[in-house]
Amino acid sequence: MSQHPIGFLSYVRDDDAHERGRLSEVAKRLSGEVRIQTGEKFEIFQDRNDIQWGQQWKERIEDSLDGVTFLIPIVTPGFFKSPACRAELERFLKREKTLKRNDLILPVYYVNCPILHDDEKRKSDPLAMIIAERQYADLRELRFEPITSPEVGKMLAKMGAQIIGALEREQPRKPTKVRGKTRRGKTSTARKGRASAESPQQLESKTQSVEATRGPVAKTEPPTIIVDALHRGDHPTLTAALAAAKPGDRILMRPGLYREGVTIDKPVEIIGDGELGEVVIEAKGENVVRFKANMGRIANLTLQQVGAGDWFAVDIAQGRLDLEGCDITSESYTCVGIHGGADPRLRRNRIHDGKESGVLVYDNGQGTFEDNAIFANENAGVSIMTGGNPTLRHNRIYDGKSSGVHVYKNGLGTLEDNDVFANANTGVRINTGGNATLRRNRIHDGKQSGVFVHEKGQGTLEDNEIVANQSAGVQVRDDSNVRLRRNKISKNGYQAIVIAAGGGGVFEDNDLSGNTKGAWHISPDCEKNVTRTGNLE
Repeated sequence: MSQHPIGFLSYVRDDDAHERGRLSEVAKRLSGEVRIQTGEKFEIFQDRNDIQWGQQWKERIEDSLDGVTFLIPIVTPGFFKSPACRAELERFLKREKTLKRNDLILPVYYVNCPILHDDEKRKSDPLAMIIAERQYADLRELRFEPITSPEVGKMLAKMGAQIIGALEREQPRKPTKVRGKTRRGKTSTARKGRASAESPQQLESKTQSVEATRGPVAKTEPPTIIVDALHRGDHPTLTAALAAAKPGDRILMRPGLYREGVTIDKPVEIIGDGELGEVVIEAKGENVVRFKANMGRIANLTLQQVGAGDWFAVDIAQGRLDLEGCDITSESYTCVGIHGGADPRLRRNRIHDGKESGVLVYDNGQGTFEDNAIFANENAGVSIMTGGNPTLRHNRIYDGKSSGVHVYKNGLGTLEDNDVFANANTGVRINTGGNATLRRNRIHDGKQSGVFVHEKGQGTLEDNEIVANQSAGVQVRDDSNVRLRRNKISKNGYQAIVIAAGGGGVFEDNDLSGNTKGAWHISPDCEKNVTRTGNLE
């Protein structure tokens, strides 16, 4: 049996069919990427009713302890519901345990899975817990990019490097005697002297020691600094702890009220030790947190900007900050500001009661926002301008005093699978050169239109549900241009789509039924700007 490294693709066939073979193409490209980085063949088998899958699976998984076989699960909601995929993962986990490895399963996160981001749901599924703990390649943001795009290529190159790293950690197999010789071709009688003086138990112990040394390195916890306002830790303030911290340190904050604003200029982790709301950092006349490091993490803190002025609760000026599970408010300005090319990750935060927006992304800021509750802000829940280009997924954006999301002044952005509702103005507003992509969002129960594109704004809307807004479902005007495909736009207080003042666009396969005043209102001067095909009216 050939011992060159191979991989098995574990995926849901219906997912690959829906993606028109894209998952198969990812496997093909990854196979080629490993080959080009190593000069060696790397096959990835997938179950397409061909006999090779069954033969190779049996040889490598059931009959062999060869350590150069990988499982590549394509993680989608359907993966966890597929008995076949679950069985493959379980069998491979047993294989890893036998080999004393933990780096032979390489998940590819392809479509957002709520179970991976909900602590209670995840605890109910051991396989989901294992996937969540593994290092995975995140292709969710690149799902709709061409497979040949540079961004996809870079991600596949990183995956290839991860496979190569696992190959370099391959554990040596013990030599086996064959007719007086070892498999390495030396006779057992040649192993005299020191080796012959060692017992079989000693040799076995040495082999295990070598394997442990060459196997994956165990994760070590970073040094931890304790902050306690009652002087029962290492420092009484976060400011003092940051001054003493070294790059990579963890700062654990015990319950209390800390009145201070801090600047983070080194990669550290800051975690609140207690229930959310027990560790409060409050600042007046300055930002609560200004982040200026390459990377870092803040979790489980309540961050409050109080008083007048133009201060952020969290000002992210550069780098990649993981901001997780925090409660963030600002009586002064915006709760979270992102700018200067910063590319943070905001997950599971409550961002609310901002004097201006909940989140402001500007001056080429980026970021990925997932599973946040953004509500009750005076301006838009999320404002994007001047080259800002974040990605929003699975957020709830509601009860704002203005729009849910506002993209303007040449801002960009991608909104996927969000729930935008009950805002006092438009659900999503795009204007003054803004250009946003909206996919699979639910935009409903707003006090104005669901989506309003005006003043030379642009937008692409696909597979959204835009319902029960008090005005039109979608308004396009003032020389703006949009493309709408497969949206359900119904139960709105005016027409499904209103086009006026030079607006236009392409409208394909949308469901426009059930609106109070019908499907369309198109001004006479705009008829020439509108292309309509396959819509249900």
